[in-house]
Amino acid sequence: MKTLKYILVTAFVTLMTSCSLKEDRVSVTDPENFFRNYSECQSVINGCYMPLNTIHNATYFIVTECVTDLMYLGGSNTQDAYLDFSPATPRYGDTAWQQGYTGVSRTNYAVWGIENAPEGALTEENRIQLLCEAKALRGFYYLFLTNMFGDVPFYFEPILTMEDQDRVAGLGRMSAKATRDSVIVDLMEIAPLAAQTRTSDNDGARVGSALAYMIVAKCAMWNAAEDPAYWDTAIEAIEALEAIYGDFSQYDYEENVLFRNKNTPESILEIQHLYQQGGVAYYSNLAPRCIPSPLEVVDGKAYFDGVEIAEIGINATVNTVIRPNEYYVKLQARGSRDKRAVVNMAWGYGGKDFKNAKETKPYLGPKFWCPDIHYTYDGNNYKVYRYADAMLMKAECLCGKGDYEGALKYLNKTRVRAGLTEFVDQTPANLMGEIMIERGKELFGEFQRKYDLVRWGVFYETVKETTSYKPIINAIQPCHRYYPIPDSEVAKSKYVLDNKEYEEYGF
Repeated sequence: MKTLKYILVTAFVTLMTSCSLKEDRVSVTDPENFFRNYSECQSVINGCYMPLNTIHNATYFIVTECVTDLMYLGGSNTQDAYLDFSPATPRYGDTAWQQGYTGVSRTNYAVWGIENAPEGALTEENRIQLLCEAKALRGFYYLFLTNMFGDVPFYFEPILTMEDQDRVAGLGRMSAKATRDSVIVDLMEIAPLAAQTRTSDNDGARVGSALAYMIVAKCAMWNAAEDPAYWDTAIEAIEALEAIYGDFSQYDYEENVLFRNKNTPESILEIQHLYQQGGVAYYSNLAPRCIPSPLEVVDGKAYFDGVEIAEIGINATVNTVIRPNEYYVKLQARGSRDKRAVVNMAWGYGGKDFKNAKETKPYLGPKFWCPDIHYTYDGNNYKVYRYADAMLMKAECLCGKGDYEGALKYLNKTRVRAGLTEFVDQTPANLMGEIMIERGKELFGEFQRKYDLVRWGVFYETVKETTSYKPIINAIQPCHRYYPIPDSEVAKSKYVLDNKEYEEYGF
């Protein structure tokens, strides 16, 4: 049974007006003709994963990591790298909007079809598991959309008729908090009923209850800025993850963070890639921006900025490379006890220093390198959510509730694994500051940092003070915390959608 909160939120949606959301389904598919068995239901969900791959590319990495305190991309023609976007020229924002709502459309349809599958088509166990998978993905897409745009149109219903299409076209911005409320209620109804398994233990690393709990926790932590009661909601979801994943100390750091190591035990969500020369190919393009540059091939050996790296190989293509900010390098300086420093960053390889990697200007480290890469075909899996993230999320939640001893316990889980001494300061400001720093160290390059800075309310000030890239300093405005809705979508909505925050800053 739906909760009162869910009913009220859904009722509110029907009163909203106008947005042109491009749907990928304009005709009715009868569940009796297509959701007839487990395989057919699963095939529909397979299509729900596809937008994940389109979303998670090198540009999205730039959007979420390179316009923060962690790193930057200088000298590139990727305008997102120096905040050259606006409602008229939304850059990655157009991809985010289209792919985010493609994911919403497909998952809504999958949920509807499974819920209305013919009697006997599915066992109750299979029905619950498929619903959890589809709803967890739907939750991800709505979290992604609210992270990118703030308030966005919301709907859970499938598009089956032209009337449905017209109704969805009449949806305006719904508050991000209300959207996240709907996701929380939806997922907390289904996740406890599904198999309580780690993602890596699922066939094909398909998502399930673990991702559902992670999405709930992240949505709740966003909403805690308005209502501290959400700290408890987040903690409840994280404790469900703890019941699944167990003692954090059992997970080796390097094994679980290298993008080349696929579907590792600590992972909650990875973006699946595969490249085989002359064979199967499903890849992205991040690694070429993370490999030391330039590449020279001499006598059949590959030298990257003067140092041979045989594991990368001679067939790589190296693009304009991403570098850590000087501020961040100081947090994990060369020679640090923190074992993450030499995984996140690289000053050299095999005992030899790179020519252009000074103490304050290393390259991105082997965490992101793709062994035996061919051209730009990055076959690594991208780590998006790991158990370590949940541990630091719980530290933040406990800190928010005033349980500073508990917060220290969870903060120190990742610090101790990284070879650092325990942090002991329970002063609220200092403790929260250390949690913020620790998230940057542990989750470096995992598509999280901009969202954290925005959620903490410090994005504009932090980036302006810490970036090493002057064009960002010159360009950044408070409105850049979110991307604008593309002007083309605003026009299709007959201007019910808007970009008022951008207009305030002259965009």
